[in-house]
Amino acid sequence: MKSAPPKNKNLNSKFRVLLVDDHPVTRQGIAALINQERNLIVCGEADSAPKALDLISKLTPDLAVIDISLKTMSGIELMKNIKAIMPDLPVLVMSMHDESLYAERALRAGARGYVMKNEAAEKIQSAIHRVLAGELYLSDKMKEKMLHRLVGSKKDDETVLSVDRLSDREMEVFQLIGNGFSTRQIAAKLNLSVKTIDSYREHLKLKLPLENGADLVRYAIQWVKSENV
Repeated sequence: MKSAPPKNKNLNSKFRVLLVDDHPVTRQGIAALINQERNLIVCGEADSAPKALDLISKLTPDLAVIDISLKTMSGIELMKNIKAIMPDLPVLVMSMHDESLYAERALRAGARGYVMKNEAAEKIQSAIHRVLAGELYLSDKMKEKMLHRLVGSKKDDETVLSVDRLSDREMEVFQLIGNGFSTRQIAAKLNLSVKTIDSYREHLKLKLPLENGADLVRYAIQWVKSENV
């Protein structure tokens, strides 16, 4: 059942939503979906974390809708920064990335909900309304998974469990490796030193566990392919 939309602050106002996604066409579609709601309006759009942080300070939106993958910083890291400057701003993650791998990370980073981009429009609108109303939003499938984990279920896929052990930054590096980025490219993208990325690669081999760099690259590529299926 669709949640009732939150009440407006006053009769003439609309809840102001900031969109953060590095794909212009995607932003356009999401903006159209939001703007058709009688009590919502997109007040700004950003394609990177620095621009998002700047707009949050200038526009003071009522909600930020954020993707996981951004140009210079992951959505996870962006949420941590948002909590530092505007701790009461509710954040909804809207992404193509598998919620089974990222929803819990997003909640830990401060998100109030996680919705997949391929969900029906009604579910996306419901997620926005529920987060604005002060509730949490997760799919029924994700809620069930978290409950199983809470009571000690061990039936999850071993690959997912091993990747779950990675820190947010390790996960970010791992994903970039799987997308074909070299150590130097990853360092430049994340604004870190090559030495630091090399250190992350060593941590990844130990945690996953893998014997060498070639195994890490193969594993990362296979994981990225499986996530995009």
